[in-house]
Amino acid sequence: MIIALDLGTTVGVAAVTSSGNRFSYSRDLKPGKHENWAARFAKFVEYLEQIESIEPVKSVWYEEVRAHNGTDAAHVYGGFLATLGRWCDERGVPMTGVPVGTIKKFATGKGNASKTAVMAACADKFGVLPSDDNEADAVALREYVLNEQGL
Repeated sequence: MIIALDLGTTVGVAAVTSSGNRFSYSRDLKPGKHENWAARFAKFVEYLEQIESIEPVKSVWYEEVRAHNGTDAAHVYGGFLATLGRWCDERGVPMTGVPVGTIKKFATGKGNASKTAVMAACADKFGVLPSDDNEADAVALREYVLNEQGL
């Protein structure tokens, strides 16, 4: 299985199994009222393990963000990236980052496309009606990876 991720407190997930079945969704990983700030990372690992239970993961691709809308967003992204790196390393699964602009350009033709444009491209170009922009980013990344890998 190949997994594509839009990392964040609302994580976007898009995957394709070895038989070609595709699925995508987004999940809110916000800590509950009585959970600490880092609980989101434990929830993220739980979701990764649920995906892995479908079939072994061959590679993980993630949206590589280089600019954030604030310090908290940067910290959260870094925590997800570190958590993902450890999860992949423990399993010997390669992980690869793809710049945001590259994904947007593939999906829409513009590297600085809006979230709305990426969502529309998912519906028009990839046949997926994403629930939100996180799922849309993951779907666009998955389709980019499949195209680049010739799959």
